[in-house]
Amino acid sequence: MLLATVRFAPPPPRVATAAAAAAATGGNISLRDGAHCAVPPSEEDGVDMAWAETAEGAYKWRMVIAYDGTKFKGWQYQPSPPTIQCCIENALTCITKLDRKELCLIGSGRTDTGVHAWGQVAHFTTPFSYHCLDSIHSAINGLLPHEIRVREISAAKPEFHARTSTKSKIYHYKIYNGAVMDPFHNLYAYHSVYKLNSQAMREAAKHFVGIHDFTSFANAVHNDRVRSPIKKIMRFDVIEMGAILQLEVEGTGFLYRQVRNMVALLLQVGREALPPDIVPHIIAARDRRELAKVALSAPPHGLYLMAVNYDKEMLNPPEGAPPISFGRTHQISKCKLLFY
Repeated sequence: MLLATVRFAPPPPRVATAAAAAAATGGNISLRDGAHCAVPPSEEDGVDMAWAETAEGAYKWRMVIAYDGTKFKGWQYQPSPPTIQCCIENALTCITKLDRKELCLIGSGRTDTGVHAWGQVAHFTTPFSYHCLDSIHSAINGLLPHEIRVREISAAKPEFHARTSTKSKIYHYKIYNGAVMDPFHNLYAYHSVYKLNSQAMREAAKHFVGIHDFTSFANAVHNDRVRSPIKKIMRFDVIEMGAILQLEVEGTGFLYRQVRNMVALLLQVGREALPPDIVPHIIAARDRRELAKVALSAPPHGLYLMAVNYDKEMLNPPEGAPPISFGRTHQISKCKLLFY
């Protein structure tokens, strides 16, 4: 299978066959060593050549990524893997032959060790374009560990930025509230051995909604980036699904460990160790030590980054860009059953 990419510096002559393409690119058409066949798009491919002449020859690509974070040390790149970003960068480097500085892979935000995702968003750049994204999509997933999958990949506008263009994020936290833990949820939900009062948790969650200073719910972070503690929470729902209690929160952004710390306080309210109106008092204190007196941070394995939302206009692909890829399914054209 050929991974068709397009290089426009300068573009090679149009090649009609795989053999001619191999000759034009030095014979490197195999995916086995990560090399790829440089075949320029034709007008018949439906790719506007204007897309081949974006600013300074740079092309930006958006990915939606799902992962089981159990055995990974979070999203953020570290010299000592495994991290989600490291795995994806390694796959992209193998396919594109670009180093991580050239790829400039950036996620919408960091997830901690053990945290899962269904809708993490990231972007990367290449100095060449693709006229079909299905091949690179399949190649990336073929090189990633089975716990990580790129769900979709599309061309992005030059002004799109996975982190700074974010409008809101949605997190879910799963709590298993049965007497005996379901082993199939063991790595993906927190087991509360106390029967939780879900109505009291709903009342408490309402106090989080709105614009607040969430200093009391932020753990200290060891970097030079100063972030505003003022965040807007649009909704905080407590949903019962059998033995599963799912907490869903949507906000414009979240501080380090903020979601897990809010969940920790709601767990104490659900256990009826604290009243629902404790929430506004902790918020007003603007002191992390006040929360520490009554609740510990909830464990990471129940937390999921479900979606990252952007303005619709920002997600529109550039004119003439290749179609979005949602993955490729395989079909058997003819099935023969052997009878003995």
